[in-house]
Amino acid sequence: MSPWRPLPRRRSEELPRPVSDSLETVARRLGVATPAALSAVFSRWEELMGPAVAAHARPVSLSAGTLVIGVEQPAWATQLRFLVPEVLARLEATAGPGLVERIEIRVLRPGAR
Repeated sequence: MSPWRPLPRRRSEELPRPVSDSLETVARRLGVATPAALSAVFSRWEELMGPAVAAHARPVSLSAGTLVIGVEQPAWATQLRFLVPEVLARLEATAGPGLVERIEIRVLRPGAR
């Protein structure tokens, strides 16, 4: 019986790859938004919506083309429903077409994060 030896490395496996490369691949395989797309929406939320709206509404999740926005009060939900076409246009301009196809607005319970 011969001693154990590791398999020879392929050229593409020789150098360490950034974790972000793997995350992008996994996200595509799962059909969810890529980390770069999520960052474009979640980290730039105040810039996208303006400080007045961002103080009362925040993105909660983005999956399968649906962005869920959480708001503090029902009045903010009503206001945002009127702004959905504008929000979709801003998101498309920022994060690219097809990332967000639909928006759901939910009133969060007090103290929810």
